[in-house]
Amino acid sequence: MLELRIDGVAAGHPVLGLIDVQVRAGDRICLLGPSGVGKTTLLNAIAGLDPRLAPMIRLQSGRRVGYLFQEHRLLPWYTVRQNLKLVGATPGDIDRLLADVGLGDAGDRLPDQLSLGMARRASLARCLAVKPDLLLLDEPFASLDPDRAAELRELIVRLLEGQPQMALICVTHDARDADQLANRLWYMNGQPATLRWDRPLTDGTNASQICDTLRSLSAQPAAS
Repeated sequence: MLELRIDGVAAGHPVLGLIDVQVRAGDRICLLGPSGVGKTTLLNAIAGLDPRLAPMIRLQSGRRVGYLFQEHRLLPWYTVRQNLKLVGATPGDIDRLLADVGLGDAGDRLPDQLSLGMARRASLARCLAVKPDLLLLDEPFASLDPDRAAELRELIVRLLEGQPQMALICVTHDARDADQLANRLWYMNGQPATLRWDRPLTDGTNASQICDTLRSLSAQPAAS
């Protein structure tokens, strides 16, 4: 579905280094790493938002990408329903999508009339409106209280279960998200940043323990 053959040094990119990896249909990837290492930068590149890296990213023809940014990016002067219509959703699609994300009674509200958790779900509905083959999530649970984060996490799990061929790449700081959402773990570190870990998560695998080990290894001084 997606091939990344990034050589950030050759492209004069200040953040990313060599990244050579593939994403297949049904992959559910959680991307972890230290703050500021370049996780969002990589997500932006995959979404086609970095012209320097665009030639190094190959998305299979006809595949669609949905991107849930950290900010909701809903147009503030349009209702939730109108925001979904802007990306091509039909009235029937809009009703279904709002019901899917638990906002069936909020379609006629403006974005500033929504809580942060509701705005996040409305943005997720907008992502799903394009019928994505690949869903990108950039820290979807950031700034939410534990109960709202748990609700959104469970919602995403249900949506993924209903669309088993859809791939996911989710940037998060909490390895516990990977235990619930992912079947594959990426860990990014270094300057420039590269993927230090790319492995499937099998039953019984503990993502938190893996990330703790990788962090401790990264903190060790290089051998002389």
